[in-house]
Amino acid sequence: MDKQYEQFETKMQKSINALEKELNMIRAGRANPHILDRIFINYYGVQTPVNQVANITVPEARMIQIQPWDASVIKDIEKAILASDIGITPSNDGKVIRLVFPELTEERRKELTKEVKKKGEDAKVAIRNIRREALDHFRKAEKEGEISEDQLKEIEEDIQKMTDKYIEKIDVHIENKNKDILSI
Repeated sequence: MDKQYEQFETKMQKSINALEKELNMIRAGRANPHILDRIFINYYGVQTPVNQVANITVPEARMIQIQPWDASVIKDIEKAILASDIGITPSNDGKVIRLVFPELTEERRKELTKEVKKKGEDAKVAIRNIRREALDHFRKAEKEGEISEDQLKEIEEDIQKMTDKYIEKIDVHIENKNKDILSI
């Protein structure tokens, strides 16, 4: 039975991981190298993430510096950044690309907090769907006589506790990201 709990808990953890990735992609006015995670370049015929062809650093709070190990790819990296949805124009000096993040306006901060809240709500819906799937699974097992009614009640309580734990984690992530956005 623990293995079946494990299966649903793994799914819930994956929902949290997906939320973390999405929140890392939201540009909060502060330089975060994770916004480059989805940017790939054609490196000798292979689609390669920028972080595998360059050293990425954050020398200042609102600047990312990209220093390619192979200077010949600097133009490709620049094109990939321009074609992406991060909304920052790169500047390069022939050796290093710099991404300077502008200050966020109050209006933009409010939009970002709404976006964070929506992503959090989507993650909560995913967690609740996993809870429903788990409950259906165990109710079916009870109907088939695999578990007793008392065991089902206990399982339902355990699943609810697990759900509450993951919903709480989502709330913490949302709160932290909103603090990050509003504190800049």
